[in-house]
Amino acid sequence: MSSPLAGSGRPTVITPDCVAKAFGVPIDTNPRALAILHEWVKTTGAEMSEARLRMTRIPKGADLILNKVSGAPGFWIGNVIVMAGVPSIMQAMLDEVAPKLKIGVRMLSETVRADVREGDIGMRLGEIAKANPAVAISSYPFFDPQHGPNTNVVLRARDAQKLAQAKRAIEEMLE
Repeated sequence: MSSPLAGSGRPTVITPDCVAKAFGVPIDTNPRALAILHEWVKTTGAEMSEARLRMTRIPKGADLILNKVSGAPGFWIGNVIVMAGVPSIMQAMLDEVAPKLKIGVRMLSETVRADVREGDIGMRLGEIAKANPAVAISSYPFFDPQHGPNTNVVLRARDAQKLAQAKRAIEEMLE
């Protein structure tokens, strides 16, 4: 959870309050989060501070995300997952959450370096895109210090065969 410094110079945790407001639910100390944090403090010898107590404020209806690193849990409500910003703590929370995430069909991606200016291939890219509606085709101009203006063409699709077909069409266009 984020801990920006408030005007008083004391750390505050504002993310849970903002998420609760966004979901239109009340927020208060979560008894399970408080028990988890008390146990962590007892086990580690850390001090139960006002800032740590604020980390037990969880929006009503949210599920807790356990935090094996620093005790204070994150939470999951609706389509929002709130975890600590410290990388090692966030990784521990992500390990807790990842198996529960719903996974859809993977989005596949290919990038083709065009070696031409974007304007020189824009119309033909549009034609290839129309002929391959299951593939999202985007062009990204960039400047190569050695070769000048250039373009990356990025293709995205859920179907590997349709992606490969569109990529071949772009490669043939560029020959």
